[in-house]
Amino acid sequence: MKWYLLPICLLLNACANLPPAIEHAPAYDLGYKEASQNIAKYKNSPVRWGGIIVDVENEQTKTLVQVLYYPLEGDGRPDFDEQNQGRFLIEVPEFLDPAIYTAGKEITAAGILKGDDERTIGKKVMRLPLVLATTTYLWSSWDRYYDYYGYGFDYYPYYGGYGYYPYYWGGYYRPYPYYRYW
Repeated sequence: MKWYLLPICLLLNACANLPPAIEHAPAYDLGYKEASQNIAKYKNSPVRWGGIIVDVENEQTKTLVQVLYYPLEGDGRPDFDEQNQGRFLIEVPEFLDPAIYTAGKEITAAGILKGDDERTIGKKVMRLPLVLATTTYLWSSWDRYYDYYGYGFDYYPYYGGYGYYPYYWGGYYRPYPYYRYW
């Protein structure tokens, strides 16, 4: 492999940005609990919500994605360190392939709170908030592996080796943290 391909790949990866609707929260960031308690009051409000896909239902003119809600981090990615708060539906006016949008993947949607919809979960009938999505972003599981665990020095000595960024381990520098394989 040519030596110049790695810097080019890293540069192109750094240029890949999220859609602006996902990257930046609305001016008034409406929370899930607040909205689900009084959906009529917050109808047509802009929201940016995300979580883990539970189910995908394709209909003739739209797709409904059922999501287990998690609060979002600053970049719009679901934060699994927080407690999930319930479920909501994302309505997308196009076909989403259920082979790509599978259960267990992370998703973030920006759009308008349209109201609520009735769903049967197990044997219980529930009313779930419904978001009419203008933008959705399906997170790659690979994105989580490139989180740096320290800036300037390594906060976790077992991840980076001997201490300072870039991580030094075994005679060479690596731009990614060391992962334990046991």
